[in-house]
Amino acid sequence: MPNITIKKVKAILTAPVGINLIVVKVETSVPGLYGLGCATFAYLEKAVKCVVEDYFDPLLHGRDAANIEDIWQLMNNNSYWRNGPVINNAISGVDMALWDIKGKLANMPLYDLLGGKSRSAAAVYRHADGKTLEEIAENVQKFRDQGVQHIRIQWGGYGGKSENIHRPDAVPQGIYYDPKLYIRNTIKLFEYIRNKTGYDVELLHDTHERISPIDAVVLAKELEPFRLFFLEDILSPEQGDWFRMIRSQCSTPIANGELYNNPKEWDFLITNRLIDFIRVHISQIGGITAARKLAIFCEQFGIRTAWHGPGDVSPVGHAANIHLDLVCRNFGIQEWSGIRDASLEVFPGSPELRNGYVYANDKPGLGIDINEELAARYPCKTEPTGWTQTRIPDGALYTP
Repeated sequence: MPNITIKKVKAILTAPVGINLIVVKVETSVPGLYGLGCATFAYLEKAVKCVVEDYFDPLLHGRDAANIEDIWQLMNNNSYWRNGPVINNAISGVDMALWDIKGKLANMPLYDLLGGKSRSAAAVYRHADGKTLEEIAENVQKFRDQGVQHIRIQWGGYGGKSENIHRPDAVPQGIYYDPKLYIRNTIKLFEYIRNKTGYDVELLHDTHERISPIDAVVLAKELEPFRLFFLEDILSPEQGDWFRMIRSQCSTPIANGELYNNPKEWDFLITNRLIDFIRVHISQIGGITAARKLAIFCEQFGIRTAWHGPGDVSPVGHAANIHLDLVCRNFGIQEWSGIRDASLEVFPGSPELRNGYVYANDKPGLGIDINEELAARYPCKTEPTGWTQTRIPDGALYTP
């Protein structure tokens, strides 16, 4: 059989539920044989599309679609500078699509291609938010009634409630929060929910990197009695050395990695066992090839996976997450924001949530497709991103 080569690489931009999604389609020399991959960088979608179509399409045209590792290395090094979010997402889209193609050629789901299942489904955590403690408790119970055993609780948005913040005159527009108030309220939140639920439900929390390093140490220590499943993204990539102090002070499990792009942001955390879960956004690090290597690396140090699974991951990306979850021996938990009806129509074959577990289908490759005609009915919107313009009370910008 002659080699199957790459014929075309293109980016499909769509927003079925109002969140910009980027899916890469790699077409091959075999009519009707193509693969899909997630390249979603929701806030710079045109930049990713440019890399995919103006640079990767001519670079990869005519190359053997079977050589995934070589193509990954080629894309990673071709621009000389590497490990940035735009190029990594473009790489990811192509990489996932090539794995999808390989699975279709083998007539095997990706999880079988990668060694077979370690479990039949992936346990997920859901997000319970609210304006009041009572509302949060009600939302926790709703998820428990649905069979979800791991629940992330937040009081207000990231950084907590924002009313009555004492600010100086003429401060810039932005999303304001008070780090000290947030810490106090988070401790109240866990005390209240634990008194309501007891300890037979796993609770999580996302700090979203919105407090100073020393306050992160304080919060992790104060939350220790409530026995979290993990405390999520407590420090930004720039503050990695502070994990040593957190580890020396308390036993609260730590999950980090949502903003990571470069292996140097996580390798020392893993080898020194300074975190308990790695929770990277798979397309941010370059796709399935990179994530599989990272998971195996983590396994050697007793660190589990918790891939990022928010709304700004396409259903194709969610499918990739789940296939990896099924394979990885050191799987921990999967974030699950849900896939709403409009997205299910655009992306037939999406993973399914049942009784607190997400299941992949048994179709070849990633098992998911895209209705391009329907996707075109939901165009992306390119506009300044508002939620990342976060500020502390005096008006200074802080990490989102």
